[in-house]
Amino acid sequence: MIWISMIGLAVCKPSVNHLENESEEVRSEAIRRLLEVFGMEDPPAALVRGHKQPPQYMLDLYNTIADVDGVTKDPTLLEGNTVRSFFDKLHSDQIEFLFNMSSVAKSEKILTAELHLFKLTPSLTFNRHHFCQVSVYQVLDSSKKNVSQGNKLLSSRLVPIHSSGWEVFTITQAVRSWMSDEGSNLGLLVSVSTLAGLQMDLKTVRFSSARNHHHSKQPMLVLFTDDGRRPVSLEITPKGSDDSASLPFPSLLLSAEARRSARSTDYDESGEKMSCQRLPLYVDFEEIGWSGWIVSPRGYNAYHCKGSCAFPLGQNMRPTNHATVQSIINALKLTKGIEMPCCVPDKLFSINLLYFDDNENVVLKQYDDMVAGSCGCH
Repeated sequence: MIWISMIGLAVCKPSVNHLENESEEVRSEAIRRLLEVFGMEDPPAALVRGHKQPPQYMLDLYNTIADVDGVTKDPTLLEGNTVRSFFDKLHSDQIEFLFNMSSVAKSEKILTAELHLFKLTPSLTFNRHHFCQVSVYQVLDSSKKNVSQGNKLLSSRLVPIHSSGWEVFTITQAVRSWMSDEGSNLGLLVSVSTLAGLQMDLKTVRFSSARNHHHSKQPMLVLFTDDGRRPVSLEITPKGSDDSASLPFPSLLLSAEARRSARSTDYDESGEKMSCQRLPLYVDFEEIGWSGWIVSPRGYNAYHCKGSCAFPLGQNMRPTNHATVQSIINALKLTKGIEMPCCVPDKLFSINLLYFDDNENVVLKQYDDMVAGSCGCH
């Protein structure tokens, strides 16, 4: 009899392996859903820290538009929602460059493309010219890479000969043509001439190259795009429909007792009923396992809304008119089954992510509706 009872216990009690497998499935599904939020199918490959440094331009841009937690300071500062940086793949001794654009999706709208070149201090201390004409061409014929003839002029302007620092040229037309026809990407060619149109010695006007200079001064293409992502609004499940179909984890449905327990968390530690308010909710990318490819931030405070929306609703609870009416109906019990209004975010902020993609290009992306800015009764 004892033996039979033991068998019964063994059958009823779930195994440790089963619980571990279920926990792993939940984690995998949660990570997959989180990747969807960030517009990815798979996380980029993790980099060995210190092996690759992000361009200073991308770090400065990130710090300009985002605070220490990655929250957007001003939504109007960034054109589009994505900025990508690409390093030259040609490593030529001449002033010619080739950028691999394969990581840019065909669906992305090209807004602006810039060629960033670092001009070095002239090796010759004396030169009778004070300015030079720097022109950037799109290579249309690979047999004419070393001459400007037969190639398409993209940008041209005067540059002081004795200056040093970054020079930026707009090359949007070329990138748009490369995106429509990948085979047309034969690179860029830069020529330097006098104001009279005569070619200048490359020793007189020098630009940093990927081959011979520090990575912080490498030629770089910076691309501003919009990937068309828009915030996904939560759909209200129609009355009488299957609620489990709309939940992230249908297998984790709460029992009535669990729901009552969850609702009891509207009380603080002293047992007092807590009114609707915003509380911290920190998302740590290292704990998720993403610290190997995310540059900044290391995590962010998403915040969450918690508390009761009991009658009477004060203005500090930021109630809608509908919530006010609902709380009155609930308090007077005029209609059966009417719950109190819910404490939910009523203002959402975007965050910015600076990260390495699979091709080791640095990407800055802005994601809408990621931080609860304030909470209210709705």
